[in-house]
Amino acid sequence: MAEVKYSTVIPVYKNEESIPRLITELNKISDNLGEGYEVVFVVDGSPDRSFEMLSEQLKTASFSSQLVLHSRNFGSFAAIRTGLIHARGQYFGVMAADLQEPPALMLDFFKALEHEDADVVIGTRDSRADPLSSRLASTIFWGLYKRLVVHDMPDGGVDVFGCNTKFRDELLKLNESRSSLVALIFWLGFKRKFISYSRLQRIEGKSSWTFRKKFDYMMDSIFAFTDYPIRLLTKIGLLGSVFSLFLGIIIFFANLLGFINVPGYTAIMLVVLFLGMLNLLGLGLVGTYAWRGYENTKQRPLSIVSFSTIYAGKQND
Repeated sequence: MAEVKYSTVIPVYKNEESIPRLITELNKISDNLGEGYEVVFVVDGSPDRSFEMLSEQLKTASFSSQLVLHSRNFGSFAAIRTGLIHARGQYFGVMAADLQEPPALMLDFFKALEHEDADVVIGTRDSRADPLSSRLASTIFWGLYKRLVVHDMPDGGVDVFGCNTKFRDELLKLNESRSSLVALIFWLGFKRKFISYSRLQRIEGKSSWTFRKKFDYMMDSIFAFTDYPIRLLTKIGLLGSVFSLFLGIIIFFANLLGFINVPGYTAIMLVVLFLGMLNLLGLGLVGTYAWRGYENTKQRPLSIVSFSTIYAGKQND
């Protein structure tokens, strides 16, 4: 078997409809890279037939490959980490199985990593063929995230990246629970190169990237990398204290001068409700940070592999 030089890591979850076209596109990449190319598929507890289909189709693929199965669904970032652990190459690329990112990006990534002075290559979207609601939500989220948390983040966020062995090894040392792999890429630093591309429309299947998962990802991306929510709450508390003091002085003198005849029930209730909700918000924010710190003290594995195998590929027979 030829020595592996280039590895592509692909997390798989509910992608059975796109697998035939995915294998075809990867065969094209293999034709360009030759025998030193492998693909690591990590099936992240997918409930469909993705694992069975890959088990059959990888036997006749032109590229060497590894098929890894998680014991359950741990999330796409955990699957990427598992794939990077198993990958045997010198240069690594990460892409999604739904083919919304052009697979040819892998060739650009490997070329930049091998021949240019870059440790990590990041794909940046210059356009995307997604529904208006998705584009709008993405623009707002990543705009705020870039402004408040990770200032180097591209405007459209990051879905694909590539790296060399040095960067991969440092990334895998960060065993944080409930974190954001994308933000960790920028936290690590190293020499970066950005490659722009147009995100394609999804052809097969339906995205499993639900609102709940997007919300959880947003929470992980924020709470794992900034104390901004706590600082914002502190600022609100300070402003509220100043406002309350100012309002208290006005009420005190108004009462002395006889302008207040009947106590206002509505005003009292509004103030009590507002302060009560503010207290609950503060407890929630502090509790979230405390729970995430507690989660990391458990040191549970970020994923569990229940099965793995290697396919040599036809060109290596």
